[in-house]
Amino acid sequence: MPGTNLTRDEAATRAALLDVTSYDVALDLTTGDTTFASVTTLEFTCREPGSSTFADLVAPTVRDITLNGRTLDPATAYVDSRIALDDLEATNTLVVTADCAYSNTGEGLHRFVDPVDDRVYLYSQFEVPDARRVFTTFEQPDLKSVFTFTVTAPSHWVVVSNAPTPEPTPAGDGVAVWSFPTTKRMSTYITAIVAGEYHGEFDTYDGKFGTIPLGHYCRQSLKEHMDTAELVKLTKQSFEFFEEQFDYPYPFGKYDQLYVPEYNAGAMENAGCVTLRDEYLPRSRQPRSFFEFRASVITHEMAHMWFGDLVTMKWWDDLWLNESFAEWACYWCEANATEFDDAWTGFANARKQTGYRADQLPSTHPIAADNVDLHAVEVNFDMITYAKGASVLKQLVAWVGIEPFLEGLRTYFKDWEYGNPEFKDLLATLEKASGRELDSWAQEWLQTAGVNTLAPAFELAEDGTYSSFAVAQSAHPDWPTLRRHRLGIGLYDDVDGRLVRRDYLEIDVEGDRTEVPELVRVKQPALLLLNDEDHAYAKIRLDERSLATAISDLSTFEDSLPRAIVWGAAWDMTRDGEMRTRDWVDLVLANIGQESDAWAVTRIPASTALAVSFYSDPAHRPELKATWEAGLRELMLAAEPGSDHQLTFARSFAGAAHSDAALDDLIHLLDGSFTVEGLAMDQDMRWVLITALAKSGRFGDAEIDAELEVDKTISGKEQAAAARASQPTAEAKEAAWAAIVDPTTPNETSREIAFSIFRFGQEDVLEPYLEKFLTASETLVDVLGFHKASTVLEYGFPRPLGSEATLARLDEWLATSDAPKQAKRYIGEARAEIARALTAQAYDAS
Repeated sequence: MPGTNLTRDEAATRAALLDVTSYDVALDLTTGDTTFASVTTLEFTCREPGSSTFADLVAPTVRDITLNGRTLDPATAYVDSRIALDDLEATNTLVVTADCAYSNTGEGLHRFVDPVDDRVYLYSQFEVPDARRVFTTFEQPDLKSVFTFTVTAPSHWVVVSNAPTPEPTPAGDGVAVWSFPTTKRMSTYITAIVAGEYHGEFDTYDGKFGTIPLGHYCRQSLKEHMDTAELVKLTKQSFEFFEEQFDYPYPFGKYDQLYVPEYNAGAMENAGCVTLRDEYLPRSRQPRSFFEFRASVITHEMAHMWFGDLVTMKWWDDLWLNESFAEWACYWCEANATEFDDAWTGFANARKQTGYRADQLPSTHPIAADNVDLHAVEVNFDMITYAKGASVLKQLVAWVGIEPFLEGLRTYFKDWEYGNPEFKDLLATLEKASGRELDSWAQEWLQTAGVNTLAPAFELAEDGTYSSFAVAQSAHPDWPTLRRHRLGIGLYDDVDGRLVRRDYLEIDVEGDRTEVPELVRVKQPALLLLNDEDHAYAKIRLDERSLATAISDLSTFEDSLPRAIVWGAAWDMTRDGEMRTRDWVDLVLANIGQESDAWAVTRIPASTALAVSFYSDPAHRPELKATWEAGLRELMLAAEPGSDHQLTFARSFAGAAHSDAALDDLIHLLDGSFTVEGLAMDQDMRWVLITALAKSGRFGDAEIDAELEVDKTISGKEQAAAARASQPTAEAKEAAWAAIVDPTTPNETSREIAFSIFRFGQEDVLEPYLEKFLTASETLVDVLGFHKASTVLEYGFPRPLGSEATLARLDEWLATSDAPKQAKRYIGEARAEIARALTAQAYDAS
């Protein structure tokens, strides 16, 4: 039985048979707190009258089904989330009346009651296949249509969809009806309904193609935190940039951005009705990296309006292209149109690192994954899709040149507007525009997995010049492809105490060894940097002299991007067991205080905390933990008052605090007897300190409950749940684990608990949870649903129990378990990370 799955072959068969004329969807949101009424009228044509197909619907109750005036019995026609449609005519009308269920998982139509004021908020999330949880669909991206939504809701609500919001019509008893205009032609997964007591603020963008109405929405309890002026500025900057570069007008009339609660993803590119996590409206001070990331999310979703919404993939095989393009385009836009003009440095320091990590796990897969069905799509929707894909597109832009790339894009948008092309169609336009043959490039980059390592290979003459120089390329034996790279090489010298680039050249690297004759007879620099400018997607290695220069002088680079490349290379070497963890810690403590890139300041201390707890030699770990704790305290006190550095180092110090003196500092920061000039004790910082003290056993439920009395927001409830889960007691772990596996726990609360429950240093109370986790993983997907189960499986594994014995148990389980593919994937990843940590521990001990 297919259940909620759909295969690529089934979708192709249905697409060959049908064209969808229109959807008319009427939703009544006044029928109760658990379900809502959904009536879908679906008009479609059939190329082979007399044939059969099916429509998609996930609903607890189907009341009526009518096909071309014939009444179908729901008891027999609706089976396994499908409505059987037999004896089709050339032109068909399907009408389905159902009661659909609200969710608390962020899928379908999510319902949230704000604990601050009991106001109700709804929002839809349909990607990949969840529009069918709200109305009857042909749930595949290539059966596009137009949609007319009619929504009945309480009259004091706000209702927003893809088309402009109409004036509601009163329907008596405090109820009104919103009859939306018909949308442009689009796929089911980018339709949207958002409803509730939202606060809205409005503006307009006047651009080269006309005027676009802009709306920004949030919960009433967050309206004081919605920095609308900044959001509008980013939106206008992005519109101006994309309309100019794409030379194609924004296609969907108006543009609303709605900040919604308990959101699984960062945002979703619903056409003209973008939904985003409302954590992006911070109530406490955040570092620049937070706002830089928020800007990338805003520009990412806008890029989708052209690439994804106007022009949409035929099937989910090209999901990578949809997301990779938007990911590349958002940093391109940020760097050229916003204040975040160093966005590519942040990309190198943060986002790209997630791609490298994912590509070295056993679950790695080609960017262009073979998504044979919806289950495969869900498993392959990861940082290979986003971060590696964007990195490879960045490499493609370097390979063909930005102007030919844009010329190809402009042609692509015009040729395929409102259509469903495949990647080969984009490749053909890029080949024509650039004159480069790209089929073989696509084969080696998109249809193979793994990351290459590039290293300098040279000999020196007596006068200190290179007598030979080559770039050596290697690959992991499990993923042995050697690829072509467009590669920058930078030569840096010490000039008056600064590392300054003396020379730069770009080359094409191919095969296991690429000679670079341009560097023969050139004097060896203080630091030679492969992949300067960060065009390539590859791990790099530093030669001995360059590494020594980096360790001593990393903070003296004139520019932030080469520094990011060096940070990444050193971190790779630490994770790969080629650089001692204690040397990495020394490098960080010596240089992070002078780092200028916001993402490096935020991300590198977090990585280092993991290294201290997991990659360091256990015999020397107490000493290293003390060094890290003391170093962070010193950095916090030395940082400029009120700076991002100070904020990050204070949060990191709280996370690292374990000695009595450091824990006393946290208590005194909370009660005000210890102050750090410029460091605000706002609500989020208070929760950071309380959670750190709960983790150590200094604070318990009483202190957590007292803080929750002060902060009765949903964020407060989520942070309190995380703090309780962090306590080092068997009772706290039991309660937290019960909440994680309980399907009634809201998705964001479950996520916060999963992040917090299994802490390094608490191994004595975590011992039972390896087996509990393995047992639960057999059924988590069925019990929790895909998204909530994925979060638990990925982040809720008890990694502090990592040991050779744990590896052996995981090997046994992976070989014998009948758990779902998704569970085996995440447990296989956890096993690989433990093995990597043990390798790093052994090297750190050397």
